[in-house]
Amino acid sequence: MPETSSAPRASSSSTRPRVGPAGKKAIARVIAAYDHPVVRAYAWGRFQIFRQRFLDEIGQYLPEQGVALDVGCGFGLFALYYAQMHPDLEIHGFDLSEKRIEMAQRAAKKLGVGNVVFRVDDARKLKADARYTGAYLLDIVHHVPEETVPPMLAELHRALAPGAHLLVKDLDTSPAWQRLFAHGLDLAMSPTSPVRYWPTDELSALLARTGFDVKQHAMVDYLPYPHVLYVCTRQ
Repeated sequence: MPETSSAPRASSSSTRPRVGPAGKKAIARVIAAYDHPVVRAYAWGRFQIFRQRFLDEIGQYLPEQGVALDVGCGFGLFALYYAQMHPDLEIHGFDLSEKRIEMAQRAAKKLGVGNVVFRVDDARKLKADARYTGAYLLDIVHHVPEETVPPMLAELHRALAPGAHLLVKDLDTSPAWQRLFAHGLDLAMSPTSPVRYWPTDELSALLARTGFDVKQHAMVDYLPYPHVLYVCTRQ
């Protein structure tokens, strides 16, 4: 039976990837690939909050080969970063926004990145049994309606090959002052998007009921964000 880790979250510095110049160059290339100045500014701000160290902490759990899903990829920032850092891995990014997908496709073409595909799609309608070797949701769960989260996770479970990882990076509800800080920034960046933060025990339990073995990876930040990374293995 799947189990959630009951150990307290702790720093994982012993396994933390070292931030190198290749990643910095990859981020700079991604930001420069967007034509619209507002989107470039958004990309710059997003990479300041979700910076290279965090991307590489998550990236260490991605497969080196196969096909991985970027769920709710938006403008494609992180898919384009990982496509550069994992050249033998094909990344399929999808989002419900046609406008954002179009911008992501243009940026990929400008970068000349051939191992990334963007499309308009819905994670609740994947219908792709055991096809993918990995998937990730980066700050997505708290931005979708609560009732849609269980069916979305169930479809992702079906879509992953046995032993593949689903990486869920989201925000905890405590400490309360950090949640309020994050909520303020979320509203500033996406005022019309619903926000529902999940307590770690609740989201871990849901992931376990879906069929994943769940471990928590601590992500310590100097900014007051209650980050949590759930490393979920498809049994």
